[in-house]
Amino acid sequence: ERVTMPDIDMDFCIRRRGEVIDYVNRKYGADHVAQIVTFGTMAAKNAIRDVGRVLGVSYADADRCAKAVPNALHITLSEALALSKPLKDLYEADENTRKMVDTARALEGMPRHASTHAAGVVITKKPVYEYVPLAKNDEAVVTQYQMTTLEELGLLKMDFLGLRNLTVLDDAVLLVREREPDFRVENAPEDDKETFAMLQAGKTSGVFQLESAGITGVCVGLRPKSVEDITAIIALYRPGPMESIPRFLEWSNHPEKIVYKHPILEPILSVTYGCIVYQEQVIEIFRRVAGFSLGQADMIRRAMSKKKEAEIVRERQAFVHGDARRGIAGAVANGVPEDVANSIYDEIYDFANYAFNKAHAVSYAIVAYRTAYMKCHWPREYMAALITSVLSDTAKVAEYVAECRELGIRLLPPDINASGADFTVEGNDLRFGMAAVKNVGRGFARALVEERERGGRFSALDEFCRRMYGKDLNRRAIESLIRAGAFDCLGAPRRALLNVLEGVLDGVVSAERKNVAGQMDLFGLGEGEGVAVPPLALPQVPEFSRMELMSMEREMTGLYLSGHPMDDYRDKIKRLGAAPIGRILSDFAAEQGPGAYADGQVVTVAGIVGSHRTRTTKNRTLMAYVTLEDDSGNIELLVFQRALESGGSYLRDNAAILVQGRISARDEKDPQIVADSIRPLSDLDPIPGQAEKPERTLYVKMRSTDAKMLRRIDLLREMFIGGDTMVQFFADQGKQRRATVLIHDALVRELQELLGEENVVVK
Repeated sequence: ERVTMPDIDMDFCIRRRGEVIDYVNRKYGADHVAQIVTFGTMAAKNAIRDVGRVLGVSYADADRCAKAVPNALHITLSEALALSKPLKDLYEADENTRKMVDTARALEGMPRHASTHAAGVVITKKPVYEYVPLAKNDEAVVTQYQMTTLEELGLLKMDFLGLRNLTVLDDAVLLVREREPDFRVENAPEDDKETFAMLQAGKTSGVFQLESAGITGVCVGLRPKSVEDITAIIALYRPGPMESIPRFLEWSNHPEKIVYKHPILEPILSVTYGCIVYQEQVIEIFRRVAGFSLGQADMIRRAMSKKKEAEIVRERQAFVHGDARRGIAGAVANGVPEDVANSIYDEIYDFANYAFNKAHAVSYAIVAYRTAYMKCHWPREYMAALITSVLSDTAKVAEYVAECRELGIRLLPPDINASGADFTVEGNDLRFGMAAVKNVGRGFARALVEERERGGRFSALDEFCRRMYGKDLNRRAIESLIRAGAFDCLGAPRRALLNVLEGVLDGVVSAERKNVAGQMDLFGLGEGEGVAVPPLALPQVPEFSRMELMSMEREMTGLYLSGHPMDDYRDKIKRLGAAPIGRILSDFAAEQGPGAYADGQVVTVAGIVGSHRTRTTKNRTLMAYVTLEDDSGNIELLVFQRALESGGSYLRDNAAILVQGRISARDEKDPQIVADSIRPLSDLDPIPGQAEKPERTLYVKMRSTDAKMLRRIDLLREMFIGGDTMVQFFADQGKQRRATVLIHDALVRELQELLGEENVVVK
């Protein structure tokens, strides 16, 4: 489920599940419902790592062996040894490795751990313990059988799924209704050209199911023109069906290449360009070609997906020649030649294990299309709702804020006189929500908005504290709002406000106590008797530096709001050809196809030191772990003794540095960079070794200014961002166009495939 449905909100599922259990408990009694247990199994790679750990094999050796297992769905170690020469060489060369792999083969497929299904419950007519044994997982009552066994027993198993994106859509619609009261996203046309043009251009960040780097590439290749196309993309982009994506793209772009094994298949498979994609198509082929009933067809589809060999062999005979006892005519009786019928059956068998439920895919496709429509036509409202939904995920917030910049939308800092509890639309910009500020609870943020609507704008810190007294007012919340810049609208320096905050709060508390005792205080006179309250006297102190102000904002909100520490270095970074950190991370997050960056590749990155810590290695030398961040993301640096000796003095919090090193990517971990050299960005000299490298230019010759080809090249440029020069020459007009790219082997190969090797040259 986490592979095929990555956007499921597990916490929401658990709440839904809890509500169902409570309802059944009230209506029928607590004995009639139980949660479902799930067993994590020892898959090939995990089995090697687990066994290696127990046998005392070093992590590096076990990891090398696990990485040699091919990335194929449900692959076994026996299959991996037959397919992978690196794994076989390791196995045969070392006795310890052979023992580790053999032990892993013996344990492979066995339960690794038990946990509670995030959404599943079983509901029974009689008490559950009359059907299955039960257990306790923490305080939850769970079945001792997993979901497949429960299904085989004929019990009712229900999954209560929750999608965060449905909440995002609903919140975005509510924001739009502030301007258009009758707006309903359900009424959006399903053939909106602008929405599909956005998807075809690969602008899928924030679009449900379509925003990963790999699936974005499929979108660009397929150029979806309908919800049906989006449905196919969602169904195909999973382990297994991915293998048929190249053929799907080729046939979708060149319909003349589509080949059907028999004309009877055309009405079933035409919607997916001749490819079997959906479970419903498998069932329909059985029904139309061989005369199976819907129920019979679904049963054999299930048998195929679970690789039940005896049933598969038996049903081939029924598919080809029929089974009179069960009322199945057979393909031959329907005019399909025997060899063709067997070929169709083989193809069904190949795809049945991967075919996706179309009803599920269509449901997701509609949500995907509606999120794309909202982003295309109501980008501010949609991005406000989207960012609000991922406040606990700093990396996602940063990604979507960067997307706002791409859309020309500014993110305004929190403001006590303008912000809502959540992110809101303000003119052509977004306003940061106060509930997203550290130490500021949603209850306090809502109370602040209500008080502002009731009593008008706040004019001073003391007035704010007085009006908010008794409404979850606390020092930490106000201090966090000041540090985040929410009080900047009052025109007072943040340092001065922080200096007087404690005294102001003490004064308000004292005054309120006197009021309770029936004594008149200055505030009471001001309200009841018309006596003016003297303005708060602020100390004359210098404001924090620009870097300190930005650091405060970063600490309180997770973002730099009034600027970014890298702003002063952008031109220099571009000249030095530093790679955006976010681009490196997205390449390794992609589930399919080569990217611009690879394990072991030498790269240059620039950013701000977010944190750093040192430790002693087994060899009694020092190393450091450093978090480096730019405005596109953050990455961990591994700095060993040699690099520390030359550049360790530059590793200070908030220092701007330039790093050259090698990408290190391990399974199940985000990529890291092993630093070779570290220089401060304030140093104008190029990094060591870079001065000797001559500037390179990528020359691309095109016969004409073909709009489609230009668009494809522009998309490639967006994938390979850098400071190198690219010159495009248009033969039909004799004109040139210059642009900047990262000259990378993958980019050059792609351009050569598009235009021919003779038309793409690096000098």
